Amino acid sequence: QVQLVESGGGLVQAGGSLRLSCAASGRTDDGYAMGWFRQAPGKEREFVAGISWSGGSTSYADSVKGRFTISRNNVKATVYLQMNSLKPEDTAVYFCAARAYGYTWPSRNSYEYVYWGQGTQVTVSS
Repeated sequence: QVQLVESGGGLVQAGGSLRLSCAASGRTDDGYAMGWFRQAPGKEREFVAGISWSGGSTSYADSVKGRFTISRNNVKATVYLQMNSLKPEDTAVYFCAARAYGYTWPSRNSYEYVYWGQGTQVTVSS
């Protein structure tokens, strides 16, 4: 079992930056990929970024490529999402997710993640 807790969300003006953190607890020494997803009001949850267990492989949605950076520190059992050049359309609840043990490569599909955090709100004003 893995428990995930996100933090770092908030209100920021367009063009600003935020860094989200996702702290894992429980079975954190296993090899599993992690990802960030987001869900805006009235929309489906969508993939934002994913990272392999080693951190050597990352994947991004086209809408955030070049603006967002995902990273992880396995010693601290924490995954980060650095968000720069934020736009109003980035406004959403952001969720951290982890794949099951042994699935070390990230996926863009939410159904392939078994552990989820409670989410953190990001609001970008124009």
